[in-house]
Amino acid sequence: MELKVVQYKVEDGVATLTLNRPQRLNAWTGRMHTEYRWVLDQAEHDPAVRVMVVTGAGRAFCAGADARALEGHVAKGRYDPGTPAELAQPGYGVRAEFDADFAYHFGLTKPVIAAINGPAAGVGLVLACYADLRFAAAGAKLTTAHGKLNLPAEFGLSWLLPRMIGLTRANELLLSSRIFFAEEALTLGLVNAVLLPDELLPHTYAYARNLIATVSPGSLRETKRQIYTDLHRDVGAAVRVSNGLVHRMTTEPDFAEGVAAFGEKRAPRWSKA
Repeated sequence: MELKVVQYKVEDGVATLTLNRPQRLNAWTGRMHTEYRWVLDQAEHDPAVRVMVVTGAGRAFCAGADARALEGHVAKGRYDPGTPAELAQPGYGVRAEFDADFAYHFGLTKPVIAAINGPAAGVGLVLACYADLRFAAAGAKLTTAHGKLNLPAEFGLSWLLPRMIGLTRANELLLSSRIFFAEEALTLGLVNAVLLPDELLPHTYAYARNLIATVSPGSLRETKRQIYTDLHRDVGAAVRVSNGLVHRMTTEPDFAEGVAAFGEKRAPRWSKA
């Protein structure tokens, strides 16, 4: 695919997916959605990639739906996603619940970190929330935005946000569509850290490299799968599945390597997959 509005690079095990419409504050379009899913699928199936980082070009993360696209919906008298009939399906086929827009992140086998470098509104906030971890630049403006456009909470955010920060706090953000800042998001538990703007990407990459160095690929894959699957099952089922994983994963080479590295007080040398 020819990439026009999403940049993609891989370096030292980290794939960076950059929303690239800085002149429009990386506002979301059907083209961006199409390219984003395609590059996400590339990263998911690239054995050289261990962690994915999503960020925005310029001074914004993603300012939400593009105003011209919104005007197009009005002109057509209906919603038009602006995407082709066939889209890449990263994360699909794991659970039926994950086979939907943005929920497909839960089916991925590799961690996704959002580096929120500036405003994240509407679908931009949705994208950040579907990442596994979020680091934000100080002063970044965030908002659900939908209420001021006569829209519902978008892309399952009404399911996700209460599970992230609790029902009472989520209700306030979802019902008011007010603007809040990265610093408040940290107190709410919505982001993992707030950094100075010039420290955001260095911190994010350092965190990603530490994950790659200290946590086995198999552990990252299975733990991520457990986290999102366990949201849909009872605690007893979660325990039984985790017990089965323990029995299987202790037979794998990375378990022996982890034990050896721990005993020898050295960095582990993980397998490639």
